[in-house]
Amino acid sequence: MSYPEDLEGRLEYPEDRYHGDTGEVNATFRPAGTPADVSSPGGSTHYLATHASTGGEFGLYKVELGARAAGAKPHFHKAMSESFYVLSGELELYDGEKWVTGREGDFLYVPVGGLHGFKNATDEPMSMLMLFSPGAPREEYFEQVAEVARRGPEELKKFRVRHDSYFVEDL
Repeated sequence: MSYPEDLEGRLEYPEDRYHGDTGEVNATFRPAGTPADVSSPGGSTHYLATHASTGGEFGLYKVELGARAAGAKPHFHKAMSESFYVLSGELELYDGEKWVTGREGDFLYVPVGGLHGFKNATDEPMSMLMLFSPGAPREEYFEQVAEVARRGPEELKKFRVRHDSYFVEDL
């Protein structure tokens, strides 16, 4: 999304969406010790800001991958961008052309339609933030993908497409 420029060439802010005069008490705090929302032998996912909690603006998730965790093979999304910020450890990130090693503080932005993937190729755990914009109901994907994968490749492909995930191996 791009914003219009004013008469002096400066970018303008989006239209107001809050029309009150005093502000509201509506922030959400999630303490650091909150247990993961989804856990599996390969890692865990913490729902920091979901589609529901942000009104569809974005989704933010903390993902922890164990040693040698598979992550996601190359794929793309038709409706949302995805960003990765490495908090700790190392993460192999596919940028559409090659695999690059992301380390603490590294960031990868993938625009809508951009090929990408990720995996932990090390013997150490790692953690990252994943941001989807606009927000999509990704929670069902995180919660059910492992179980759907056990049903076979055709079920998995349908599930992925329903969740805006187009894997190269399925094309």
